Amino acid sequence: MENNKEAAGAAAGAAAAESDGTAEKRARSGDCDDAADDFISSLPDAVLGTIISLLPTKDGGRTRVLSRRWRHLWRSAPLNLEVSTRPPDADADAAGPVPTSSRVPPSVVSEIISKHPGPARRFSLHCRGDGDLCPQAESWLRSRALANLQELDISYAEPPLLTSVLRSASNILVAKISHCDFEPAMINFPFLKKLSLFRLTISADLFPGLLSCCHALESLSMTKVRAVGCLRLSSPTIRTIIFRHSYGETAELVIEDAPRLVRLLVPYCERDDSVTVRVIRAPNLEILGPFFVVVSKLLLFQGISLVSSTNSMRTLKVLALKSSGQKLNAVLNILRGFPCLEKLCVIFHTNRERNDDNEPQYDPLHPIECLETRLKIVVFKSFEGYGKQVDFAKFFVLNAKVLDKIEFEVRNQYSSETVAYEHKLLQVENRASREARVEFRTTSY
Repeated sequence: MENNKEAAGAAAGAAAAESDGTAEKRARSGDCDDAADDFISSLPDAVLGTIISLLPTKDGGRTRVLSRRWRHLWRSAPLNLEVSTRPPDADADAAGPVPTSSRVPPSVVSEIISKHPGPARRFSLHCRGDGDLCPQAESWLRSRALANLQELDISYAEPPLLTSVLRSASNILVAKISHCDFEPAMINFPFLKKLSLFRLTISADLFPGLLSCCHALESLSMTKVRAVGCLRLSSPTIRTIIFRHSYGETAELVIEDAPRLVRLLVPYCERDDSVTVRVIRAPNLEILGPFFVVVSKLLLFQGISLVSSTNSMRTLKVLALKSSGQKLNAVLNILRGFPCLEKLCVIFHTNRERNDDNEPQYDPLHPIECLETRLKIVVFKSFEGYGKQVDFAKFFVLNAKVLDKIEFEVRNQYSSETVAYEHKLLQVENRASREARVEFRTTSY
């Protein structure tokens, strides 16, 4: 789905770029009417409508000058309406992912929706404390053009405006709320499937009401959120949770009951010891991480007991961990709790850890089940090739018996000589899985 959007967006960008110059001149001369010379215009209306709906508001409207073929398409394409109260020369960073220059001012919104009968795909409202927009926003959202709105993106709205917008857009499927004074009681979205909260403060007392009013919610993302108290979550429908606390704040998330939860992601936590995540019941969890091996306060339960070698979780397929490379035995003891693990991602970091001499040592007479029968892919990110990292990775080369691929992500391009040297250090020739491919890939961090 995301790849299709990127491809459509690229095609749309190329078309919109022409609209400011040669395409406009060609349209006036009628040269664009020959579909044989215009591959994009030869696509079906439904495809072209999707392309237009992925463009910012201004660029979508400009596609009408490309040719006669395009003139009617904007009116029938799903509307992507992006509104900002900030002046066009405002900093792009303050406007979020869409530059301010691509948005339209509130003064022209009524004219746009009067000329576009709908349907609407997305409505984005970026404002800073303009309470006078309440009546206008309600009018816009009750218009025919926005009657079947699918996505809502609102930021920097004062409580009266935020409440007004949320109440008027109760049938949306996707919502993003950022930089607002937000109370979960404001939400009542019976059809909402995806909710993203960014740079908000959430009260623990009101948080349970958030999910109780979202009966179809499948994805919840809370990024740089300041949580006041312990956030408790129960949902019969949720499948993905992404949780990243606000830097410098402590946070606690308790997942009490999530029978359909598949992915629990805790990305970019600067200090895992400030974040406590307790999973009481998630019987279908498949993807987890990343979390620090040593200081993490991730508590994962299977039944009434913590997951361990004697109380394993057989549903987990993908696990991401952070380690300096000095805690191999601690990692191996974690793996004993996930016998059906198929992919392991280890993110190396530079924080110093004490050697794990006190950890139970690996005993070949008591092998780890996933290394024997299930683990297919191991990825080492931020690999620098020093001693402890090499020893850490070499263990998996020599002991994971059914691997298909071992991938090392490195900062600098490795020459063939460097790859051969690393192969020697890792003892690739003696790898436990003869079918395993060892690859070095250059990435930027």
